[in-house]
Amino acid sequence: MSLVGPEEIEKVVDRLASEIRNDYRGRVPVMVCVLKGAFVFTADLVRRLDIPVEIDFIRASSYGAACESSGQVTISRGLELDVSGRDVIVVEDILDTGLTLDAVMGHIRGLSPATVKVCTLLDKPARRAVECRADYAGMEIEDMFVVGYGLDCAERHRNLSGLYVMKMPSEG
Repeated sequence: MSLVGPEEIEKVVDRLASEIRNDYRGRVPVMVCVLKGAFVFTADLVRRLDIPVEIDFIRASSYGAACESSGQVTISRGLELDVSGRDVIVVEDILDTGLTLDAVMGHIRGLSPATVKVCTLLDKPARRAVECRADYAGMEIEDMFVVGYGLDCAERHRNLSGLYVMKMPSEG
């Protein structure tokens, strides 16, 4: 079932880029894309910024090859850039339980950045297991499993241009 079409996603990304641009004018933030789900969102977001940015990637997951979180977060790829004393913006596809973001933020804070903010395309507060929030949030969604625009289920459906609700087998 379609949740959000490409045109609406574009408007959300434009709004988020405008907010970031206004907050970081005159600075060069490091945009940290949380792989794999945020790669499409990050690419679209940075193309809309007219300020200089640097980009790095971190790989963190609690899903593995499944469609359900294991609850255990693994960081399998750390940053390559030195972010010590730098402004960092963590770019997430979806803020769900908060477990992945909590692990990523702990890792990045250990690298002594000047500031760390979070930008997420989707915010799903109903599933929050740890306290965390996004400084830049695209849209809030209900408790449903979403694929498309970089988000997947067992590595599939990332290529869809919109966001779709995926009916899970356990839902009948």
